[in-house]
Amino acid sequence: MSVKVYIPTPFRKITGNRTFVDADGIDVNGVLRDLDQRFPGFGEMVFDGEQELLEHVNVYVNNHEIASLEGPETPVSDGDELAVIPAIAGGAGPSSTVMTPEMVERYSRHLIMDQVGPLGQRKLIDGKVLAVGAGGLGSPVLVYLAAAGIGTIGVADFDVVDRSNLQRQIIHGTSDIGRLKVDSAKDRILEMNPNINVITHTSPLTSDNAMEIIPEYDVIINGADNFATRYLINDAAFLAEKVLVDGSIFLFEGQVTTFFPGEGCYRCLYPSPPPPGMVPSCSEAGVLGVLPGTVGAIQATEAIKVLLEQGEPLKNRLLLYDALAMDFRTVKIRRDPQCPLCGDAPTVTKLIDYEEFCGSPFHEN
Repeated sequence: MSVKVYIPTPFRKITGNRTFVDADGIDVNGVLRDLDQRFPGFGEMVFDGEQELLEHVNVYVNNHEIASLEGPETPVSDGDELAVIPAIAGGAGPSSTVMTPEMVERYSRHLIMDQVGPLGQRKLIDGKVLAVGAGGLGSPVLVYLAAAGIGTIGVADFDVVDRSNLQRQIIHGTSDIGRLKVDSAKDRILEMNPNINVITHTSPLTSDNAMEIIPEYDVIINGADNFATRYLINDAAFLAEKVLVDGSIFLFEGQVTTFFPGEGCYRCLYPSPPPPGMVPSCSEAGVLGVLPGTVGAIQATEAIKVLLEQGEPLKNRLLLYDALAMDFRTVKIRRDPQCPLCGDAPTVTKLIDYEEFCGSPFHEN
């Protein structure tokens, strides 16, 4: 019987860096023995001295762990897919994360990707991401972070669900009207993926509590719809040395960029906010309902790439999206040496009074 075998990243040096190989055998044990014949040294990575499977190696047939089937004697048929996955692995150091059979099945499309694989999925499971706002942008962000398996997701919002939110805030439903957005979002996240640890923050983020919350996460995703919160999150992320994925929407247009500590910040892009009333909010001017779905999905993508350490994030680039023209373009942005926060001679060294700075009240949605 010929089956396709998924080879995890740590074992690919044996198979010539191939992700999938074909092997023959009537059962799992036979397939593994055949692999050892074809790729000398493979057996040493899966069998102990007694020729028993090593305890830290899990084997799956069609996404089912063989311990729940017939063990190494589990029969295989033509076209079956077998995956050999180390139960414990790490990046810079060992990870304590062990994927259950349910998790392997759930994340199977990630596990077969070279850019993710078992090691990358464990990075996502060990990752901690804070979404500021559970509204238009926060909805797709939270949905896709949960689906991807981000292990700890923080949700910061103090607003309640309103009927007018449902045109774009897809994480909430009609039955959630009147509920705290963080509670509605948490229920939806756990319904999608019960493996997630959801932490809710129901108090408005201010200069008094931001530095207690922001440092607890690896990546911060800003979906706030007012300048006071936007500058606050920018400054707190910089001071806490956290990656910030910033997104904004208006009518038919969206913007996304990713700031890495010491390599530019929101103040470099926009040194000061516009005067109060010059730029209307979404509640005043409106927003295309599907627009935050596109922008929020891009923000989630950036956070996942950062955790995986894969690809090219929007560092020193601002992505501009025009839904009417269906046009994406990027412009270069740079760290401003004169920036009061991240410049060569910073004057902002702690969080300030942002309501006074921006001339607008705090709220996130």
